[in-house]
Order: sequence, then C-alpha cells, then structure tokens
Amino acid sequence: MRFLVSGGPTHEYLDDVRYLGNPSTGAMGIAVAEAAVAGGHEATLVLGPTHLPDPNGVTVVRVTSAVEMHTAMMEACAAADAIVMTAAVSDYRPRSRAEGKIKKGAHHMVLELAKNPDILSDLGRIRGSRVVLGFALEAASPDEARDHARDKLTAKNLDAIVLNRRGSFGGAGMEDVSVLEADGGATELGAPDKASLARWLVAFCEERGAHGAGGARES
Repeated sequence: MRFLVSGGPTHEYLDDVRYLGNPSTGAMGIAVAEAAVAGGHEATLVLGPTHLPDPNGVTVVRVTSAVEMHTAMMEACAAADAIVMTAAVSDYRPRSRAEGKIKKGAHHMVLELAKNPDILSDLGRIRGSRVVLGFALEAASPDEARDHARDKLTAKNLDAIVLNRRGSFGGAGMEDVSVLEADGGATELGAPDKASLARWLVAFCEERGAHGAGGARES
C-alpha cells in the first residue's frame, strides 16, 4: 500500500516573526509513516514545522502553513491507497501578513482572520477507494467527545476517526484514545504510546484495503 500521512502543526504568520500555531511536535505523523515503512509499504509524510528529523525511508514534504499543507496533500493523494491525517492544522490565518515586525503601539489591536481550507473534508470528497482516517482532540465529557468525533467522522466522509479525549487541553500525550468507525464500531485503546497507536492504524488500513472496505459513501 501507499500511505499519505500528515503531521505536525501549521504556522500562520502575522508578520515576519510572529505566527498563530500550536505545540504539536509531528511525532504522531512520523510514527505512522515509520510504521507504514516497517510494514513494507511506501509512505509520504507532509510535515508541518517541527524540529524532529525526517524519518528514514519516508518521502517527506515540509510545509509551513495550512494552505501549503492543503496543496501538498491534494497533490499527493492521487498516488495514495491510505490517508492518515494526524496534523494539527490551524483553522484560521491572519487575513494579511505584515512585512517585518509589527511595532508595539496602541493598547489594543484587532486581528482579522480568514478561514483556512478544510484539508480532511476536501480529501474525503475525492477519496474514491482510498482508506481515510482522521484525528479528533476533545476535552469534553466522554459522551460529548464521542458525539463530536462521530459528527466529524460523518461530515468528512472518513472510514474511522481517532478520538483522543483529555481532561483538559493542558499537557500532552494520549490519555483516553478510542477509534470510532463509520459502520458504528469502536475500539478502546486506553493510553497507548504513539508507536503502538501507529502500528494499530497501519494494520487497520491494511485490513480495510485488503477487503476493499475503503471508499466513498453517500452523504
């Protein structure tokens, strides 16, 4: 199989030194790409800004912004059999980017934002027979988190979504992970390390691909 994986954050620059972003490291996306290669597959990783090195045996495409990631994913998806979207993509970007560094001035500054493209939704619309997985990070109650994740699963036309529920958005790591499937199934994985979760996801894609279960559903 040919895997297409996204990972890391996106940085949306306000000026030449400041940006809107998040603390994602890209480790989950790297782990999935490494697990795919270890399983004998080809892997392309579209990776946002991170200090982590490129994984061995993986074709890595480095990007900065959500728009760049969208372009790279859409260009690479035609050759993919399975798509795993782990990236923490910024929902919005500054409507304009100032040159140089914005100087301190008034006590308040209004920042106008523009909506970024929804990469996973766009991939879901053109998925064809590909297996497509997404991620959802939630700090809601267990029932609310599942409802939100299932809504995302359906709206974006996915085979499955990895729900990482946390008690709060502080800290990092996997606290309460479950995989919700389009057919209504769910697998509780507890608090796995990223490498273990990556291997599980690659095996899921292998099973779906082998049985021809991936593919667009009517919405």
